[in-house]
Amino acid sequence: MTILVAYVPRPEGQAALNKGIEIAGRRNEHLLVVNASPGGRTEDPSFADVQDFERVQELLSNTGLSFELKQYVRGNHAVEEILALVESLNVSLLVIGMRKRSKVGKLIMGSVAQELLLTVPCPVLAVKAGE
Repeated sequence: MTILVAYVPRPEGQAALNKGIEIAGRRNEHLLVVNASPGGRTEDPSFADVQDFERVQELLSNTGLSFELKQYVRGNHAVEEILALVESLNVSLLVIGMRKRSKVGKLIMGSVAQELLLTVPCPVLAVKAGE
């Protein structure tokens, strides 16, 4: 079984990563950490740059867990990438980070977290960043 963490380089992404590490360690499961961005737009705030990716790699290396770290920048929406992984792998849990947004912000921009909660066929744990 695999714990899948949808990672973004923001406090809510770090909260999801920390919780994923904790649960994977407790359950002795493989951890898959995924950063997905439409690609071609490195100014996208959900895109993990090289320094952040290396920091996450080092953090994971120090856990002793079985893990993979992947980044998708193929032009697909993050929800599509994560949904495809959930459907193709034996994912026991998807861990996502949540951030507070205004109702207007959710309406205009949509919410990846909300869409994942509603579409993936496995249990989803939504965590908030510490305030």
